[in-house]
Amino acid sequence: MPPEPSKPRIRPARLLFEPSVFEREEERFFDLDDLTDPQVMLDRSTQLAEAFRAAADKAVDYQAIAVARLADRRRFDRLEPAQIAARTGWSEAYTVKMIEYGERLIAKRGD
Repeated sequence: MPPEPSKPRIRPARLLFEPSVFEREEERFFDLDDLTDPQVMLDRSTQLAEAFRAAADKAVDYQAIAVARLADRRRFDRLEPAQIAARTGWSEAYTVKMIEYGERLIAKRGD
């Protein structure tokens, strides 16, 4: 088979302008900034506040479960409350209470 004749190389076109910089949109908080009716804004912001509180409570439950599991005496890689406290930034007394709370949650769930 004879070799193909060489094709001319295509070069990219030169840029004659600078591409526009992507401008970041203003940060919006769940579109509350766009609401003009104060009653609607109050209703929506109240719903959000309640949802965030519920999410924070649930997150604390998961923290407690996690630290209870990390402190479980049956684990070969068990952490002491002082080690968990250092890792989380909690006091050791608070860590112990969280471990106890987590143990109660685990028992309640049947894990």
